[in-house]
Amino acid sequence: QVRLVESGGGLVQAGGSLRLSCAASGRTFSTYTMRWFRQAPGKEREFVAAIGWSGGSTYYADSVKGRFTISRDNAKNTVYFIMNSLTPEDTAVYYCAADYHGALGGYAYDYRGQGTQVTVSS
Repeated sequence: QVRLVESGGGLVQAGGSLRLSCAASGRTFSTYTMRWFRQAPGKEREFVAAIGWSGGSTYYADSVKGRFTISRDNAKNTVYFIMNSLTPEDTAVYYCAADYHGALGGYAYDYRGQGTQVTVSS
């Protein structure tokens, strides 16, 4: 069982930045591919980024490539998500998810957090 808790969301002006964190419980964090998803009101959940077990491989949706950066610290059981050059279209609830031995390019997960709200004002 893995429990995921996101933090770091909030209100930011367009062009600004935020850093999200996702703290995981359990002693097997390093065996999970970690993903970030987001869901805006009235829209379907959207994959945003993923990072492999060691942190050496990452994968991004085209909509955020070059603006967002995913990283992880296995010693702290935490995955980070730095979001730069935010636009109102990035407004959504952001969720982190854990996929046991998951493929980097996949979208499945075994556990998901409760999410953190990101609101970008114009």
